[in-house]
Amino acid sequence: MRVFGNELDRHDAIPANASRSDHSLRWRVLKYAVILSLGFAFVTELGKVVLAQRGTAIGVSGTKRGFILYGDVKVDDSKSAEPGPAVLDVILYTSGNTVFGRQRITPNGRYRFLDLFDGDYYLVIEFENKEITRAQVFISTTSPVELKQDISLEWRSGGVRSGSSVVSAADLYNRSAPNKDLYRKSAQQIDSKNYADAITTLLQLVASDPKDFVALSDLGMLYLIKKDYEAAENSYAGALAANPNYFPALLSQGRVQLARKNYERAIESFEAALKLDAKSASANFFLGEAYLQIKKGSKAVGYLNEALKLDPVGMADAHLRLAALYNGAGMKDKAATEYEQFLKTKPDYADRKKLEEYISANKKQ
Repeated sequence: MRVFGNELDRHDAIPANASRSDHSLRWRVLKYAVILSLGFAFVTELGKVVLAQRGTAIGVSGTKRGFILYGDVKVDDSKSAEPGPAVLDVILYTSGNTVFGRQRITPNGRYRFLDLFDGDYYLVIEFENKEITRAQVFISTTSPVELKQDISLEWRSGGVRSGSSVVSAADLYNRSAPNKDLYRKSAQQIDSKNYADAITTLLQLVASDPKDFVALSDLGMLYLIKKDYEAAENSYAGALAANPNYFPALLSQGRVQLARKNYERAIESFEAALKLDAKSASANFFLGEAYLQIKKGSKAVGYLNEALKLDPVGMADAHLRLAALYNGAGMKDKAATEYEQFLKTKPDYADRKKLEEYISANKKQ
């Protein structure tokens, strides 16, 4: 990559010329970097081509909405001397990491997401703001209206286990009985999408215990939903003051800083997060994105590629970012290769034909 470093650093800005989009690519990427419920579009120099997230933009040819995704989240704590978790977060992401919906449920409870478009999604289960498992879901236009996706987790002493994912006991927080009640109350309020009430409850909790870094991180999440980025960043800073090694708060703090265009600070947060978990695909992806924003494409490439290595499916959109970067630098053959790799991962991509045309025109034989 050193050979191409100068070109990548000079040309990593991508023109925003999409007819269906109200914002530039830079703002689109920032939007899916934080918790929002809107669709997004990647724009490249393929004329005026909008590479829209399948099924997230009204008016895209062939899309269909009205699907229902539901299922049971089963937690087996029979092998643990400790009780299972009180609450779990179920989050539905589009393939571009935009949050479609978020629900908080009790273990062995049921989630339900309504009025979905056809397309690619990721169903993520979080415990205390840390992802413990994810499942890919694809809804085609010919799928039944109601689709069921159950998820099974095993709770063991020291954390939750799902496959190879484990939540460390270091991320759990011991609360007093009254504060446990407050935390459960906030969970119910979040589950009901009463975010304002949940914020009030969590503020009461952290007033009682300013060291409850999990509750402070939850506050940050809620402020993100409300797009109050300053309050979100302050909440994450409070969580990290109480526990500097709390990875979810570090990662989320970086996302907020990215959204606020504090790119240098975002880089510091993501680098700190990677020191705690070098295998985090999300931290690698967003660190790469932060470097793109300060026009250091040669540095961004390494982190985007690492994100793809760690999670080829979940981070597939890194191929689009790399392709746009190479295209802007005049390296159309390399851009074509990235688009080719993306289509291998996402064969049902809505604008597959347009990418194939680019590949055919620019891929060296």
